[in-house]
Amino acid sequence: VQLQASGGGLVQAGGSLRLSCAASGSIFSSNDIGWYRQAPGKQRELVAAITSGGSTNYADSVKGRFTISRDNAKSTVYLQMNSLKPEDTAVYYCYLRLPNGMGYWGKGTQVTVSS
Repeated sequence: VQLQASGGGLVQAGGSLRLSCAASGSIFSSNDIGWYRQAPGKQRELVAAITSGGSTNYADSVKGRFTISRDNAKSTVYLQMNSLKPEDTAVYYCYLRLPNGMGYWGKGTQVTVSS
C-alpha cells in the first residue's frame, strides 16, 4: 500500500487548505485512516481520524475548524482546514491503520501558515 499526500502549501492566517491522501491497493475502504502532523521540535500528533464506517474524531485544537472525510470509490481521504492559525504549521501525514494495529504512513506534505 502506498499513500500519497498532497495539497499543502503556504497560506495566511485565517485561510484554508484542503489536503488529500490517495491510497493504492484495495484495502482502503475497510480500514481506518487519519491525519497526523509534526511541527519542528515537537512530537507527531493525531489531528483527525475517520473509521471505515465514517465515524470521526478530532484533536481539540482543530475541532470546529478542520473536517476529515473519505471517498472510498477514489481511495482518498481529505482534510479540509479552515481558519488556519500559525500554530497549525507542520508537516502533515496520512496514516492507514490495519486491524492488527500496524499501518502505513504516507509521505508528508508541508503546511505553513503565516501570521
